[in-house]
Formats: sequence, C-alpha cells, structure tokens
Amino acid sequence: MKNIDTYNFAGKKALIRVDFNVPLDKEDFHITDDTRIRAAIPTIKKVLAGGGSVILMSHLGRPKEGPANKYSLKHLVAHLGNLLNTTVKFAEDCIGEKATSAAAGLKPGEVLLLENLRFHKQEEAGTEEFAKQLASLGDVYINDAFGTAHRAHASTTIVAHFFPEEKMFGYVMSGELNSIDKVLKNAERPFTAIMGGAKVSGKISIITNLMNKVDNIIIGGGMSYTFFKAMGKQVGNSLVEDDRLQTALDILKTAKEKGVQIYLPSDSICGGKFDNAAQTVHCLSFEIPDGYMGLDIGPQAAEEYASVIENSKTILWNGPMGVFEMPTFESGTKQVALAVAAATAKGAYSLVGGGDSVAAVNQFNLADKVSYVSTGGGALLEYMEGIDLPGVKAVRG
Repeated sequence: MKNIDTYNFAGKKALIRVDFNVPLDKEDFHITDDTRIRAAIPTIKKVLAGGGSVILMSHLGRPKEGPANKYSLKHLVAHLGNLLNTTVKFAEDCIGEKATSAAAGLKPGEVLLLENLRFHKQEEAGTEEFAKQLASLGDVYINDAFGTAHRAHASTTIVAHFFPEEKMFGYVMSGELNSIDKVLKNAERPFTAIMGGAKVSGKISIITNLMNKVDNIIIGGGMSYTFFKAMGKQVGNSLVEDDRLQTALDILKTAKEKGVQIYLPSDSICGGKFDNAAQTVHCLSFEIPDGYMGLDIGPQAAEEYASVIENSKTILWNGPMGVFEMPTFESGTKQVALAVAAATAKGAYSLVGGGDSVAAVNQFNLADKVSYVSTGGGALLEYMEGIDLPGVKAVRG
C-alpha cells in the first residue's frame, strides 16, 4: 500500500472512490448537505497539486432500475467545481465508450466525475469484469469512501485487485481509520463508551467487543429499558426487546466479571405517547407508570453521566440518550454532548460516530468541540465490532 503524502502523482490519473451519496432536494436537485463532498476535497487537491488528474466515482441513492435523473451525479458537478475552483468534466456513464474517452482525454490538473456506479447492478454484485473496466480508467487507485468500506462492491473492494502496487487510502479513509484505531487500540484510560439508541440488538456485538477495552459503558436511549425489564423492573410502555432480556442480563454479568462499570439511567423523562406535545412525567427509570414510555434520560442521570464523561481520557459515543429530534426530549442528549465537549476541552480524545450521534452534535453546534466526528455509519459500526472491512483489507492487505 502506498502513502498519499509521499506518492508522486505527476502525469498519473488517479481513480478515486469517494462517497458523494449526499441528500438532494426533490424539486431542483440542489444539495442540502455537502459534508461528504467537502470531506473529499483535500484528497482531490493533493493529487492535482502533485501534477495528476482525478477520476471520481461514487454512488448516489439506491436506484433499482438503472439510470434515473434523480440519482444522477450530474447534479453535483457545478457545486463540486465551485469547491475545487475548477471546471469539473462529467461522463454520462462510469464504464464503456463515454467513460473511456473522457478519461483518456484527461490532462494533468483536470477532474472527471463518472456517472452513478449503481446504475449498473454489477457494482453492488462486485462483478470482476465491471471492476476491471473501472480500473482501466486510471493509473492509481485511491479509496477515500470509508462509509462504503464495509461493502465488497466492485468500486470499493474488487477494483483494488487490479492495482496490486498502485493503491492507497485518501485523507477521509485514513483519518477515519486512524481515529477509530486510536480509540479501539491505543486508548488512554479511563475509557468511556456511551451507547444509546433504540435497541440492544443493534449494539450487542459492539458492546461485546468493547468489554475488553473500556472502563465504563454508559447506556441511554430506548435500549436501557430492555435492561431494566430484564432486571424485573417496571418500565411502563417503554420500548423493550423481549427477546433480548437474557442478552441484557448476560451483558451485565460479563461487565461485572471484567470489572467494567455499566451505567443505566437512574431517572427518565417519560411521555404518554411518542409525540413532542405528549404529557410528560419525571420518574425513576425502573418505576415508570403504565401508560407512559421513557423518551429521554432524566436530569439526575444526565448529571451522573456528565461526571463520568468529564473524568474520562478517551470517549466513544454512539447513539443518543433519547428522542432528541423532539425538543421536549432533547435535554439528556444535549447534556451528554456538552459533557463530551467539556472533556475534550480538558484534553480527552473523543470520537463521535453513528448517524444519530453525529446529527446530535451538529444540532447542538458542538461538532468542532469534539476530537473527531465519523461519517462512517454502518462501516464504523462493523469496524467497532471487530469486523475486517473488505474495502480496508483490499487496500491495506
């Protein structure tokens, strides 16, 4: 594997897998959040500054029946050009004559964006011939799409096989891996993991993998009530996974055996229904009255959690403490976010990952107050579970 910082791009065509799967409004296809595009700019500029040209490939959305205007990457061309301060060329296909001729005519300093990879079913199928056609467009392969690294697709994994020596990670990919490895492999203690979200089932593998690494696990969100019910407590109408009660007990047992402190919310803000305008009551999390459901951690739990977080040296946050999208139930998640920011200001290393956690730090304008915000989504979750990501392995070996 080559290093992007030391590689000589002069005269080379760099085939870069980026993650430009950005949201577009339905009326005029304007980009509503360009975070992922902006993240890839440093990698693109590095190649251009080194005398190379750039061929970008990405997917957009989930097209089912081939080409469709609403999923076309042509809607990104103008904005990408503005960010790079250059004219971006566009190929109306990612393979075939249009792509081949556009790539062949590319001069040093020029940028070409290929049409949506997923307009071809061979992309998700990981077809070798499709990957070979993509590979023929460039001289060197750069994977800078961590968010798709958990998928063995043609452009994320198979294509790398055609660049046995000339392959590397871009800055997004290397930044994600370095940040996660710092937390999972080189954490300064005390190390606290904050696990939230609706269901225990989605976090079992992560919690299990973290048991040998962390000092504390803070649990919030709907998943906490499965733990309380497993312990024989009263949780009212709160979300519970009845088929995971034994799993919850097993997690508590394993934590005790390994000396890991598990924190469950002592109190909750409960609503009579899943609605911002719902009638609310503040009660102990294990004495929730019938007809009410826990929708946020309470002030006492938030204070306890903040104390643990602010005394930590490494923090991993995945999942909110409640239904923070509703103002009535946002306080717990906000207090945890503020505590993570405060700990970071005191020198702790904090990694925030998972869609809802990222949305929360953005909502509370704290994204620049934590050490690293991962855009990985499913790839981050699988990496935290200890799974060898195919997109990473294909480049790293």
